[in-house]
Amino acid sequence: MSNTNIQILRLAVPSILASITIPLVGLVDTAIIGHISDAAAIGGIAIGTMLFDLLYWNFGFLRVGTSGMTAQAFGRQDKTECSKLLAQSFALSAFGTMLVWAIQWLFVTAVLACVSCSPEVEIFARKYFFIRIWAAPATLALMTFRGWFIGMQDAMSPMICDVIINVINVISSYVLAIYTPLGALGVAHGTVIAQYVGLIVASIFLLTKYRPYLQEFEHLKHVMRWSELRHLLSLNGNLFIRSLCFMIVYVGFTSIAGSYGDIELAVSSILMKLFMLFSYFVDGFAYAGEALVGKLFGEHDKHVDIHERLSTLLKDLFGWSIGVGVLFTLVYAVSGINSIAIMTDEIDVLNASKPYIPWLIAMPLVSTLAFMWDGIYIGATAGRPIRNAMIMAAIGFVITYIALYRIWGIQALYAAYFVHLIARVVYLTIGWKPVVHDFFAKKFAQSK
Repeated sequence: MSNTNIQILRLAVPSILASITIPLVGLVDTAIIGHISDAAAIGGIAIGTMLFDLLYWNFGFLRVGTSGMTAQAFGRQDKTECSKLLAQSFALSAFGTMLVWAIQWLFVTAVLACVSCSPEVEIFARKYFFIRIWAAPATLALMTFRGWFIGMQDAMSPMICDVIINVINVISSYVLAIYTPLGALGVAHGTVIAQYVGLIVASIFLLTKYRPYLQEFEHLKHVMRWSELRHLLSLNGNLFIRSLCFMIVYVGFTSIAGSYGDIELAVSSILMKLFMLFSYFVDGFAYAGEALVGKLFGEHDKHVDIHERLSTLLKDLFGWSIGVGVLFTLVYAVSGINSIAIMTDEIDVLNASKPYIPWLIAMPLVSTLAFMWDGIYIGATAGRPIRNAMIMAAIGFVITYIALYRIWGIQALYAAYFVHLIARVVYLTIGWKPVVHDFFAKKFAQSK
C-alpha cells in the first residue's frame, strides 16, 4: 500500500469509527423515551432534536473553516499561525454562543410556528430545547476543536472525544431519565453533561499533545484585529452561505414530502436516512482530504512537484470514496426493499417505498463524489467555489421540482435531490484546475 493511502486511512478510519457511534445516541434516546413516557414525549424529542440540527448546522464553519486553514499552516510548519487560528475560532465560537442564547426564544418560537404538532409535543419540545441550549458553549467549542485537530493531521483526538461524548450521553441520559425525577427530560440533561465532558477531554488533549502551540499564545496580542481576522471571516462567511443553501435542500425535501401525507413523509424520512448512512463512511475520507490537501497546499512555496503529488493524492482519495459508493450501491441493489424493511415493518410504508428503490440505488455514487469534492475544496480553503456550487445546487433543486412536480408528483422531489448532487459534482469538477492555478500563482508571487 502506498504512503499516500496509509496517510488517508490513518485520518479516515478514526473519523469513520467516531461517526458510526452518532446514530446510537438517537436510537437510545428514543428507546428510553419510548419505554418511560408517551407519544408526546417521543414527538417532542424528535422536534427538539430537529431544532438543534437547524441551529447548529449554520455554525458548521467553525469546524470546516478551521480545518482547511489549520492544515495549510501545519504544512508550512507555522506554529504561530496554527495557534492564532485556534484562538480566533474559539473567539468566534464564544460570539456564536452569545448569539444563540440571545435569539433562543425567537428561534424556537419561529420554527415551532412552522411545524405542525400537538400542544403536548410543542410543550415538551420547548422544555427539551431550553435545557439543551445550555450546552451551546461546549458544542460550538467542540466544533472548533474538531476542525483544528483534523487540520493538525490528528484524527485520533476527535475520535476519542466523540466516542466519549456519545457513551456518556447514553449512560447519563439513561440514568437521569430512569432513576431521577427528571423523567423524560433527563435525556436533555444527559446531552448537556456529555457535551461538557467532551469539552474537558478535548482541552486535556490540547494541554498534553499541543503544549508547544499554547506557548505561542503569548505572541497573539492582536489576533482579533480585522486585518488578522479577514481571511478566516471571509472563508467562514462563504461557508455560512453554503450551510443556508444546504438547509434549503434538506429542510425543503422534508417539508415537501410532508405535504404529500404522512405515508410519503415516513418514506422520505427513511430513504433520507439510507441516503445519508454511507456519508458516515465517506465523510471520513472527506476529512482526510481536508487535512492532506491543506497540508500539501501549505508546505509548498513554489510549483515544485505539486501537480504530481496532488494528482496522486486526489486519485487515491477518489478511489476510496468511489469504493464506498459502489459498495453501498451494490448493497441497496441487492437488498432492495429489505433495506427499508430494516427501518420499519409498516406494510403501507413498505409498499409506498417500492417506486423509489431506483433512487436509493442511484444516490450513493453521486453523493460520494460531491462529499469528496467538498473535503478537497475545504483543504484548499476555496470557500467561494464551494459556496457557488451549493447556490447552484439549491437553485437546481428548486427549479427541478417546480418544473416536474405536476408531471411526476413526489417523484419530482427525488429527481430534484439527485439534480442538486449532480450540480455540485459538475461545478466542483470543472472549477478545480482554476483553484489550483490561482492558489499557487499567488503563493509564487508572494515568495518572490
